[in-house]
Amino acid sequence: MVARQQLPTHDSWFAPFSIDLVLKVFYVTFLHPFVAWMVVLCFRAEHMAWDAMPLRVSVAYAALVSAGWMLAAIDRRIALGPPRNVDSSDQVIVITGGASGLGLLIAEVYGMRGASVAVLDVKEMADSEARGVAFYRCDVSDKAQVIQAAVDIERDLGSPTVLINNAAIVNGKRLLDLDYDDIDRALSTNLASHFYTLKAFLPGIARSKLGGTIVTITSVLGELGAAQLSDYAASKAGVSALHRSLAAELRTSHPNICTVLVTLGQLSTPLFHGVQTPSSFFAPVVEPIDVAKDVISAIDNGRAESIGMPLYARWVGWYHVLPQSLQKVARWASGVDTAMATFVGRKAAADTASASKKGPAVKLD
Repeated sequence: MVARQQLPTHDSWFAPFSIDLVLKVFYVTFLHPFVAWMVVLCFRAEHMAWDAMPLRVSVAYAALVSAGWMLAAIDRRIALGPPRNVDSSDQVIVITGGASGLGLLIAEVYGMRGASVAVLDVKEMADSEARGVAFYRCDVSDKAQVIQAAVDIERDLGSPTVLINNAAIVNGKRLLDLDYDDIDRALSTNLASHFYTLKAFLPGIARSKLGGTIVTITSVLGELGAAQLSDYAASKAGVSALHRSLAAELRTSHPNICTVLVTLGQLSTPLFHGVQTPSSFFAPVVEPIDVAKDVISAIDNGRAESIGMPLYARWVGWYHVLPQSLQKVARWASGVDTAMATFVGRKAAADTASASKKGPAVKLD
């Protein structure tokens, strides 16, 4: 008898349709000053009088949209400071956890551009022949290995200009099911490693006359917490606090070093394999390529940034303003505390992929 093979499920045709997509379309149409003023010009092209109601409304709307864009630009400049000069031909980029997923995607982009890219990871790269990418086997939770990797990269590629702290692991267990090794490994990899890499690579970045960029990848779970993610959420909360403290220090001591904080919802990588989003419209799964585009843009333009994806990641701070009863309702509606029920994990995902390459199992009675 041939064992029945489970067919892979596919998202429906409207799965990419989300509130983030709607807002993205609005930002380049109805909420863009150019489009708003074009409406005014179209009315005037029809010789409409300035005191006509349609023209007065369109002028007021265009002025409001333009004011919103100007205030947003002023807010960004005050909050994040001016951009630094970037010499794209002389970049040395260090990426932790860059053997797969988001880290590998950013590494490959810069490698193809001709930048010097160093990937630190404990496992082999998914693409072992990525152009322009140097692989350094390194357990970032081990400070001795991080220090040695920093020495090797300085010798091989030169002083780093960009550090992207991307490495993370997920245990996906309830607190009572975590053993002490699980806790130590999670906090060391997800939190302590940021201290180790900053201590090892930041002095080299500071020596550069043009400065550099520090990118920190964190999660909305650092703000919210979630069942079966106590170790992960605690470490991500620490990472966010570390980044903000570092940014405050660098603003006074090294203003030519920019900091980029990337706060993500569920990312489409093996790290959370098996977890289902409760709503593809309000809480879409984030694709690594979308995150990579924003991170690369911030680095290339020498900007300090606070990036949040998807939409709720940019507004998650307001969650704590809600009354506790509404917070509880929001948690229930979002499914944040039940999402890990279908968690499979990176290792199981890799085993499944390996098994699928071998073909379906055949069982004979």
